[in-house]
Amino acid sequence: MSDVLGGGRRVADKTEPARRGRRLFIAQVAGELLMTVGVIALLFVAWALWWTNVQADAVQGAAVKQFVQEHPAPATTAAPAAPATGGGTAASAVPVGTAPGHGQAIGVIYIPRLGADYSRPIIQGTSQGVLDTLGLGHYEATAMPGELGNFVVAGHRQTHGAVLDNIHTLVPGDKIYVQTADAFYTYVYRNQEIVLPNRTDVLLPVPGEPDAKPGQRILTLTSCNPRFGSQERIIAYAVFDSWQPLSAGPPAAIAEQLADLQGKG
Repeated sequence: MSDVLGGGRRVADKTEPARRGRRLFIAQVAGELLMTVGVIALLFVAWALWWTNVQADAVQGAAVKQFVQEHPAPATTAAPAAPATGGGTAASAVPVGTAPGHGQAIGVIYIPRLGADYSRPIIQGTSQGVLDTLGLGHYEATAMPGELGNFVVAGHRQTHGAVLDNIHTLVPGDKIYVQTADAFYTYVYRNQEIVLPNRTDVLLPVPGEPDAKPGQRILTLTSCNPRFGSQERIIAYAVFDSWQPLSAGPPAAIAEQLADLQGKG
């Protein structure tokens, strides 16, 4: 006869089912939390990469139409003024507008390489409110369109309108047009470089040369790099080619597009 109570049979552990139930409950809750986090993450990505673009496109499109309709240009196109280089007569004749207040429109930029209907507002300032909603932001300490020195603008690459998403597709010789309340300015794309975010010398009157005196009119476009990151900055440079007064009509390459924006198409 066994000396063990119960005649050698195990006494059932009545707490085991309860422990299993608690573990199952915890696993279910953890799984549901993970699924919730995943859904939230997907919704955030959709918001950042899609919805912010939808919202910004609508605001920017309205801003472009408002500007061109408030500053109408004839449908006919005249020959541009002579190229303005150096300090000669043609250079001194280039009109330069007065910088507006922060958040106000300077003009509209047209870049055919980025799309047949590509047009975006250029807004004074580079605050988050400007870049996230209004389009390309102008670095306030840099030159104005047509001015001797460096006219620098910044824009998002993937979100909030993705205004410079395809900046990397620019080819030397591409034309970039800037419309202000007074004139159309034509710049010719030259080259680009990838720099670290601390390279603020690209904003100087002569990019990368702190002590140099500007002898050219430069347009600089800046955005994040790579396309889905912000570890670097992509910088695109264009040089001034010519200008024509608003009253002379737009450059031929954007005449049809401008007519559509003005409601004349």
